[in-house]
Amino acid sequence: MKLLLDTCAFLWLIADARELSRDARDLFREPANEVYLSSVAAWEIAVKYALGRLPLPAPPERLIPLHRRQHGITGLPLDEESVLQAHRLPPLHRDPFDRMLICQAIVHGMAILTPDPLIAQYAVRVVW
Repeated sequence: MKLLLDTCAFLWLIADARELSRDARDLFREPANEVYLSSVAAWEIAVKYALGRLPLPAPPERLIPLHRRQHGITGLPLDEESVLQAHRLPPLHRDPFDRMLICQAIVHGMAILTPDPLIAQYAVRVVW
């Protein structure tokens, strides 16, 4: 399965936080699964860090690549096809970062690893 990490899922994974469900941990650790972090999630982390709303142990430009490598997570660039999917989404979720993750999951045939019930309202596979 191709898993796209929601921003909170990535942050909880790298912190080994208890907020991460047992099923989410198992899915992440399953060797057959391909795990991705979107550049959109990296952007969200960088924006919130710059605004002082997300304390991190290191700046995002060091923290994100380091943990992607350590955890075997592949980066997923934002592509034009995903961006052009955005106008097709119903206005169920207002967060632009989450909306773009939904678009990427649809276009690339991925499941989103997230606890967000708003994302689950879309025609995209959500696992947690």
